[in-house]
Amino acid sequence: MPTNLREFCTTGLCIPSKNYMVDTTPKIDSIIELIEKGKYFTINRARQYGKTTTLHLLELALPKIGYECARISFEGIDDEVFDSPEAFCPSLLNQIATVLERKSISNAEVWRNDSVVSFQLLANHIALMCQNKQVVLMIDEVDKTSNNFIFLKFLGMLRESYLRRYDVPTFQSVILAGVYDIKNLKIKIAKEGQYTLEGGENRINSPWNIAANFNIDMSFSAPEIATMLNEYEGDHHTGMNIKEISEEIYYYTSGYPFLVSDICKIIDEELEKDWSLDGVQKAIKKIMNTPGMPLFDDMAHKINDNKELYDFLYDTIVEGKIGTYNPMSYAISLGLMFGILSRKDNFVFVGNKIFEIILCDYFIIEKQRVAKEKITEVLSNIVEDKKFNMELCLKKFGQHYYELYNAKNAKFLEDECRILFLTYLRPLINGWGFYHIESETRDSERMDIVVDYAPEQFILELKIWRGDSAHKKAYEQLGKYLDSKGKDTGYLLTFDFRRSGTARRTSTRKKSAKWIKWQGKKIFDVMV
Repeated sequence: MPTNLREFCTTGLCIPSKNYMVDTTPKIDSIIELIEKGKYFTINRARQYGKTTTLHLLELALPKIGYECARISFEGIDDEVFDSPEAFCPSLLNQIATVLERKSISNAEVWRNDSVVSFQLLANHIALMCQNKQVVLMIDEVDKTSNNFIFLKFLGMLRESYLRRYDVPTFQSVILAGVYDIKNLKIKIAKEGQYTLEGGENRINSPWNIAANFNIDMSFSAPEIATMLNEYEGDHHTGMNIKEISEEIYYYTSGYPFLVSDICKIIDEELEKDWSLDGVQKAIKKIMNTPGMPLFDDMAHKINDNKELYDFLYDTIVEGKIGTYNPMSYAISLGLMFGILSRKDNFVFVGNKIFEIILCDYFIIEKQRVAKEKITEVLSNIVEDKKFNMELCLKKFGQHYYELYNAKNAKFLEDECRILFLTYLRPLINGWGFYHIESETRDSERMDIVVDYAPEQFILELKIWRGDSAHKKAYEQLGKYLDSKGKDTGYLLTFDFRRSGTARRTSTRKKSAKWIKWQGKKIFDVMV
């Protein structure tokens, strides 16, 4: 196939001859090491994270080093197959035989055996088929039926065969792929209560405890993204700065495979190959404004179905609370499993900036507080000729903050002040720009916000007044952050809650808006 007909793929399986792909050879080699050691494991990652493509690449690589590879899927299998061992066992063998026949494996048809109607007979038949062979079984979309008792019985059979593998032949390796970690089925089952054991006891433990941990990072680093862009540039000769573009894509996606490919696909097919930093941001805007995006719809369902996860994300994104990893936390376990959260050392944070933007918008819409007429009133002045006036935006916010929220008590305002500003900001930039909150600097006292609007970028810091010395420290913090972004102009919005419902407090609260100079930086300092 001519290379100039290749395209970026965001749906289903990526094929090297047809699609531009990140070079994941080191990841595939690491997985093969697990297989060569005879490990059984689960590749559990979030939706659209490259699981199926990874299995396909393994399927291509393993025969070259002497393995027979049977890759099957539980997607679309009739529910009746999981009604009983009599239905499940012959169906499984039939699937294995079919995929091996397609590869012209000799004697593949002998895998079929309709008389195998129990899990003991299934184990015996597998032992016969694996004599003097190294067979790898891969099952994709395995959690489509992971709350099914027959499936657990199948896992139990695999476990028993694994424990006896030095005496009785069995699969060299078994790889299960899905969103849920089959080793931790208790998370799903304990919440959903889908089946019980004899006597009515809820079963919450998976027999898949013999599986090795799968710790291979399947996200794409900036250098890995560059390998895909190098292939593309070799075909199209756009003159892009590959290092700069790959780093920008990584900055917003943290290497989430679908988001990486979708940005590239949009630039290639919808933005006239605008391989610039501005083109990356335009692609991100398109992604966030696409209705019915399955990835985001699925994320919304997960959040709405799990209040603990909703509250954890709200506290992390809006309240600035630092998420500390706790393996016993149901919310954290779900967030990590679904790819919404990521973990670094002992801290947990939102997986990427695009997710942060989407989630922050979601919380704002859910808690819409700013009167629409106020937004309409100021929009024409703040946005002129498609340029955003951040100075005027902050001044107007100061005015409307007093008009709309002066009657609220201090505790409410201190808890909600940041989302009040974001609620105000969002409709002003909607359509032409977007913002994200910097997870690296967020805490309960400080929030850094980066606003991208057309070609301009604005750096804001939101603070709560804690005294003059803390305010000077805010200048220093903002100055350092501006340096890291290569900017010399920033904006500081401080919420001052003195004299808010406490008679003993006599300090005078003053609202102000002024430009100051701080160590070579220009800072627009606003107090509300």
